[in-house]
Amino acid sequence: MTTEADHFLPGSPAAVSSVAHAIVESLDDAVLGADDHRHITRVLRARPGEVVTLTDGRGKWRRAVVPDTWTDPTIQLTDLGPVQTVAHRPELCIGVALVKADKPETVVQKLTEIGIARIVLLSAAHSVVRWDSDKGSKNLVRLAAIAREAVMQSRGVWLPVISGPVSPSAFIEAELARGRIVAAAQLGGEPVSAELDTIMIGPEGGWSAEERVMFGRTVMLSHNVLRAETAAITAGVLLAVLRPS
Repeated sequence: MTTEADHFLPGSPAAVSSVAHAIVESLDDAVLGADDHRHITRVLRARPGEVVTLTDGRGKWRRAVVPDTWTDPTIQLTDLGPVQTVAHRPELCIGVALVKADKPETVVQKLTEIGIARIVLLSAAHSVVRWDSDKGSKNLVRLAAIAREAVMQSRGVWLPVISGPVSPSAFIEAELARGRIVAAAQLGGEPVSAELDTIMIGPEGGWSAEERVMFGRTVMLSHNVLRAETAAITAGVLLAVLRPS
């Protein structure tokens, strides 16, 4: 039986029925942060009576209505719907070597929109980019903010876990210890299959000989040589399509 709440389920075509989607600290309070309030009222121009959806980023969401007076972000939204829970999709993971400029932001944004649960940054032998501890911490904070925006844009209800950078060997060891099936992207590999949990993407310079020895299996994402960010997004799409639930 379809309920009214189903018509506002984030992640479904009906989600466009809400004028905006936002992440809140608590679904009980239904109070937005100042930046989100500014975006919804000034950029999206939400009007009194229009429906918005709220999520805690941990699988729960509810609908709400813009109040008659909403000039202050501390004002609670009204007419709160029941809290709904969306089961997490399979814990799909993409490990991707560090890339230059703002490319990590693009990778995180697109993988979040696709619904990838974990994104791990890899420091491979041929990686040109290196993050020290201080830079790594700052960049992870920045990437978490990118993921947050992507969840709201895509009407998602699960924030991905972003971590790293770690070496490919440490990443493989950790994934295998969890009983996960891992493959590295490589020309000449086998087709991507539904049994895979994790795909690793190497740097522009490719995997080193020492790293290739560690791979139990490899998969081919394209007949062409892809940039790291393109390969990461392609791998995410393939996993999401093959493992929808």
